[in-house]
Amino acid sequence: MVNLKQTCAKLLGVRVPLPRKLYIALAVAGFALCLLAYGWLSNRPGNNPTFVPPFQKLFAAAQTIFSGKDIWIDIQASFARVTAGFLLAAVLGVPFGLLIGSFRPAEALTQPIFEFLRYLPVPSLIPLIMIFLGIGESAKVALIFVGTFFQITLMVADEVRRVPHELVQAAQTLGARREEIVSLVLLRGALPGIFDALRLCNGWAWTYVVVAELVAATEGLGFRTLRFYRFIQTPNIFVYLIVLGAIGLILDLLFRAFNARMFRWADATRR
Repeated sequence: MVNLKQTCAKLLGVRVPLPRKLYIALAVAGFALCLLAYGWLSNRPGNNPTFVPPFQKLFAAAQTIFSGKDIWIDIQASFARVTAGFLLAAVLGVPFGLLIGSFRPAEALTQPIFEFLRYLPVPSLIPLIMIFLGIGESAKVALIFVGTFFQITLMVADEVRRVPHELVQAAQTLGARREEIVSLVLLRGALPGIFDALRLCNGWAWTYVVVAELVAATEGLGFRTLRFYRFIQTPNIFVYLIVLGAIGLILDLLFRAFNARMFRWADATRR
């Protein structure tokens, strides 16, 4: 009993690392608890299955959906839009963030503007985007780009500023030029945090694709979810939401695995 209490007290310590097997077991237990809670809620007396469908209806809806081709077309369409918008935002946002985080004049000139723009609700920009780009694929990609570009830029700038100034001073003492300090010290020192920021922004991109597909789309996970809503097909909505969550979780795990493999030297608390 004493050993059990000591073990529990140790595991509950602040930021104490957990054994991998225990971490996985707790993660699985968290999902299991959510499923149990949903099962109890969907089967309790007085529940309206139209709003909270029981598991048997969800399984039947999933079987129907995955036996057809629409789900695969929707996943492909949404994935292409997210990838295009997110990659464009990353390709432009990382250099901008590096510039803002490295040089004070660039920070003073652009960061207040970026801070202002990132607080504009993305759905409110839909009319302007439609005016300039129409209702085609470019408008959907642009919406995802706008929703993630400013976030990526500012988060990258913050990561660059977190690189210890002592490293910059050491590089200057050794005779490094300005370009070398930026590329070899600041950028490399911030890379683990930059990839972590990209992981978070990729999750936001998947939320914006649902918004983008609510306007003049003919395929996509967001488009299909809205269509199910119009016909009150709640089980189908739940299935598509689970698909969205599963895609996001898989991508998040891939980002984490890449970060852990590429930046073994970084502090594990940053990954």
